[in-house]
Amino acid sequence: MSQINNIVISDDHPLLRSAIRQVISDGVPNINLLEAATLDETEMILGAANRIDLLLLDIHMPGMHGLTGLCFLRAEFPSVPIAIISASSDPRLIRQAVAHGASGYILKSSPVSEIREAINSLLAGEYWVPDLENNNDLKLEDSDRAARLSSLTPQQFRVLRMVSEGQLNKQIAYQLNISEATVKSHVSAILQKLGVNSRTQAVILATRLDGDISVEESI
Repeated sequence: MSQINNIVISDDHPLLRSAIRQVISDGVPNINLLEAATLDETEMILGAANRIDLLLLDIHMPGMHGLTGLCFLRAEFPSVPIAIISASSDPRLIRQAVAHGASGYILKSSPVSEIREAINSLLAGEYWVPDLENNNDLKLEDSDRAARLSSLTPQQFRVLRMVSEGQLNKQIAYQLNISEATVKSHVSAILQKLGVNSRTQAVILATRLDGDISVEESI
């Protein structure tokens, strides 16, 4: 009997999740599909499952901004292949996604046959990105930023997300069920790893994951 592949569709738009589900169900054999509408739901599904063979991650969802969600999930679940599924065909964003650990990048505007081909390739352990021929390479500063962010632990990513949302140490401590002293230690470690001197600079660096790129909103 063929192995059942577990695929998570992570997108905050129900109609898009339904459309992606239909495309996959009709053209990819031996699959079990799970759905998530937020980054927190995605984290819960990945944490509870014995094995996830592919995560299809929208680039804009509640609880994440741009590629910060990718970085967070890549740090917490390093064995799960993650493919960004997005409306944006910006070559630099695609290269940034790969630099930050994505196994693939699928355009929502792609033909149905191409989306199915991409998913089958990703399930086979291959990489999949749109044709980037004749486009500029990833800038050195982007590669450096990716390396620094990838050094953060999952808990440090959680703290950074909450700092980016403007939460105070007391609020972060309450939500994560840790002491304020532990939060301060995490913040200090984050600043050191990112090579910045303040919480504001850390937030700016994180939001630059897509803030300096023109990214089309998913629909």
